[in-house]
Amino acid sequence: MALQLGVEKFCNNLAKYVGRKRLGLITNPSGVDQRLRTTSDLLQAAGQLVALFAPEHGVGAHIQAGEPVAFHRDAQTGLPVYSLYGSTKKPTPEMLDGVDVLIFDLQDVGCRFYTYVQTLLYALEAAAELAREIIVLDRPNPLGGVFVEGGLLEAQFRSFVGSPIPIRYGLTIGELARYFNSALGIGARLAVVPLEGWDPERFGDELFLPWVPPSPNIPKVDTAVVYPGTCLLEGTNLSEGRGTALPFEVVGAPFLDGRRLAVRLNELELPGVAFRPTSFVPAASKYAGELCQGVQIHVTDRRAFRPVRTGLLLVEAAAQLHPEFTFLKPAGDGPCFFDLLAGTDQVRLAVEEGRPLTELLAQWDAEAGEFRRRCQPFYLYERSMPR
Repeated sequence: MALQLGVEKFCNNLAKYVGRKRLGLITNPSGVDQRLRTTSDLLQAAGQLVALFAPEHGVGAHIQAGEPVAFHRDAQTGLPVYSLYGSTKKPTPEMLDGVDVLIFDLQDVGCRFYTYVQTLLYALEAAAELAREIIVLDRPNPLGGVFVEGGLLEAQFRSFVGSPIPIRYGLTIGELARYFNSALGIGARLAVVPLEGWDPERFGDELFLPWVPPSPNIPKVDTAVVYPGTCLLEGTNLSEGRGTALPFEVVGAPFLDGRRLAVRLNELELPGVAFRPTSFVPAASKYAGELCQGVQIHVTDRRAFRPVRTGLLLVEAAAQLHPEFTFLKPAGDGPCFFDLLAGTDQVRLAVEEGRPLTELLAQWDAEAGEFRRRCQPFYLYERSMPR
């Protein structure tokens, strides 16, 4: 069966799904059909779109990570663009005034700390609180839908980069919406327009779909594959490769010995991955303009590769080899950013105290398996069990 996206089914039968109701749309350039027509253009042509809502990086997906998004009017349509990454991250009554149905169409990357996950959660909450319908236009998870990895987030580490799910959650954005709405007791009037012909065992670029970067530092599916592991480095004094041509695929620092680190990591014989010493000069972010030594992560077998395990063991190895390695301190009284990303302080404490991560990784594997079983009622697509 040929693949059909949620947006294509929705726009081909608007009358069935929404009649003549007024629509608000959470989207960015990743919200496209297979002909690269944006969801916003398609709904604007139908005359029913009344407002746009911008996640992190803006409706143009050009604003860098962490930079606030301001309210503005869309230059092409004149529609208001409400920010969901500024003074508020949740749609307000004023934003939804005049909106009957909230539409969500964003490409996620299958990872808990990618902020579109929390934007989805807040949109569901706002829809429930303000008695609005919400429709999620489903898209493939670029990491596939078979593997789940990483422990469940502990309650005290809930944040905009942390919902109560594993790091790699193995659901489409539509399935995740169904899970959130039920498991978290939100109770929004939710509908998901499902995919047709999606194979959960395939990665995003194996589907012959055009990849539109959902944010500036996820330029390709290869980046998304390593992101659940190497994004953890944002909470350390290692560069995660932002400001280079290979964000999240190269990591390093001026004090790092890339050769020693590559040897140590290759000795672990981690499945589906090899490490090569490299050097780079970030144009932005950490160590901008400085020469960094480090490693490049070469994924040799995506189905065997475990990005979260790899990322944690990379952190452990860097700390063992380099006394200069450290976790970034919190800006105020809150948790360390690494703990927010990891969903626990147990990783950081184990590394700082020199304790091996073996027991924690086994616990996370068990939690991931339990989450996978818990999610089965919310699946929209049949899965095989991981091999």
